[in-house]
Amino acid sequence: MDSTPHIPPVLRSVCVFCGSSPGRDPRHVEAARSVGATLAAAGLELIYGGGGGGMMRAVADGALEAGGRVTGVIPSAIMRLERAHPGLSTMHVVQTMHQRKQMMADLADAFVMLPGGFGTFEEFFEVVTWSQLGMHRKPCVLVDLHGYFGPLLQAMDHAAAAGFVSQAHRAIVGAVATPEGLVPALQGYRAPEGPRWITEAQA
Repeated sequence: MDSTPHIPPVLRSVCVFCGSSPGRDPRHVEAARSVGATLAAAGLELIYGGGGGGMMRAVADGALEAGGRVTGVIPSAIMRLERAHPGLSTMHVVQTMHQRKQMMADLADAFVMLPGGFGTFEEFFEVVTWSQLGMHRKPCVLVDLHGYFGPLLQAMDHAAAAGFVSQAHRAIVGAVATPEGLVPALQGYRAPEGPRWITEAQA
């Protein structure tokens, strides 16, 4: 029996934001490779920033080794800085970071965050904000590998409790603990209903 998860037609590609560094915990790199392989096994194209190092390289290699399609989007000015991956299915070279983020958003049907730093946070929370504003209803899910995002999840809950994020908007960000839980979370994701911005009355 084929155990490959059934993917609804609307979910064809997934943008993964993650670090260009491997970090200090080798389990994160191993898990990133597993995320790439998991997406490929589910028939989902990987969209990512095109880097050839760290977590970025691992997720791309995982998908490619599993027979998946991988598309990178990288600004020309940082191709050398991020060591562009040489073996992708498709590589788009753009001029600016803004163009990079917009193209990745346009190409993807869902957004995923793996461990990374400031750039990773900024990219993911920009698409979360776009969802809050009603600009899209695509899944936004982080993979909390080995508890890396625990403090961040607590900060989001704190912002909601303090009235700066509505409970509906807090629900925009889904979370799973393992690569194996990612595809079911994307399949089952439901964008929050209701107003797409917070008001004083809602707070």
